[in-house]
Amino acid sequence: MQPYTIIMIRHTRIFITILLAFIAFEATAQSTATSSSPYSRFGLGDINPALLTQNIGMGGIATAINKLNLYNNINPLNPASYGAINFTTIDAGIYSNFLTLNQIGQPSSSNTNFRLSHLAFAIPVSNRSALSFGLLPYSQKGYNYKKTQKGFGTGSPVDTNTVNYIYNGDGGLSKAYLGYGFGIGKHLLIGANASYIFGNLQDFSSTEIPALYGTLNSTVEQNNAVGGVNYDYGIQYSFDFGEYNTKHLVLGYSASSNSKINSTSTYIVSQYSLGAGGVPNNAADSIINNQSAKTKIQLPQINHFGISFQNDGHFLVGADYSMGHWSSLSIGGVNQGFQDSKTINVGGEFTPNINSLRNYFARTDYRLGFMYDQSYLHLYNTNINSYAVTFGMGFPLPPSTNGLSFYKINFAAEIGQRGTLGTTANPLVKENYVTLHLSFVLNDKWFQKYKFE
Repeated sequence: MQPYTIIMIRHTRIFITILLAFIAFEATAQSTATSSSPYSRFGLGDINPALLTQNIGMGGIATAINKLNLYNNINPLNPASYGAINFTTIDAGIYSNFLTLNQIGQPSSSNTNFRLSHLAFAIPVSNRSALSFGLLPYSQKGYNYKKTQKGFGTGSPVDTNTVNYIYNGDGGLSKAYLGYGFGIGKHLLIGANASYIFGNLQDFSSTEIPALYGTLNSTVEQNNAVGGVNYDYGIQYSFDFGEYNTKHLVLGYSASSNSKINSTSTYIVSQYSLGAGGVPNNAADSIINNQSAKTKIQLPQINHFGISFQNDGHFLVGADYSMGHWSSLSIGGVNQGFQDSKTINVGGEFTPNINSLRNYFARTDYRLGFMYDQSYLHLYNTNINSYAVTFGMGFPLPPSTNGLSFYKINFAAEIGQRGTLGTTANPLVKENYVTLHLSFVLNDKWFQKYKFE
């Protein structure tokens, strides 16, 4: 068998394996709740920034990042970075989240979620341009909680009936993107993504009076099947220093456009009674049943500004500042009443000795970072902010025998808190979370022409 045939078989197997995982991820992303946060009830759910494992380990810096420690790196948050890719690159990762919820007057609860986090590909087109495509999570929705109130909210001591308000939801949106980045001269990179955002979001709210026999309780079900095109664009400018231009100061800007995407919504209000043990019976009737209404979702403009300094093969430090115009988010023509968000990311990585032959851990990347986010949520006159410390490692694997394939396993952990503990009158939830990310990165010279004697 010819060497060229062997190479093609190996690449085909890799491609088929990743394609199957891609299809499985697409199905999972639309059918399974991958969040347990009550804050995911609002808007489109918890929004996922377009960050891969290596960026998360550095506090989420990405706007001014392209290559990392001489490795080709896919960075969908700023498509200008594709212009620095000169190897075919594949990045696939998994994610796990451990969440603890605390609320005044309630016992704490814990939840764990697991999913595939991303699949991304990049293929160089020329020495200073590359094409990238992949699938990323855009948002995730998953919550289930109950609020109990006495006396129908009247406050009358005579009324002793208990009313349960039950809220639950699930679903999520995925983002399939195709992007291109290219260089102009030696220092400027420009790029853009065209993305298709799709998925399903489901929200349910019920009102039950369990102790009042014969009462018809009510439930409201709202479904949104979402699908539409969004655009990202970015720019990076590099100032190169040193005898061999191995030191780089990079300035970056990227943005996600305020597109309108399509949504087919269903709104149903029905009544039901409670059977033995408080189990809901089948719906008695539907008061409102609006099916397949065509609406629009107005997405916000999100701007990212970044700066980084890298000494190739030694270290990188950087910072990002992001602003999201979430006050403009509307679903079905209804403004969601959010505030604009602000996010700060700071971090970096350090490699003790990339050329060490005897000490593997000297060739390992060590990453550390910090993130602060003033989110778009403002509840009970309180901003729902989050902050986290991140750390990570990049484990290089032995290259291929021909020296044209390089591999790395990236790990990142994020330890943080969202929200604050409220009061009896201000029932906010404090979330303590740990997220773990693991990914595999391949740099390879595909489509290389070989000559055999």
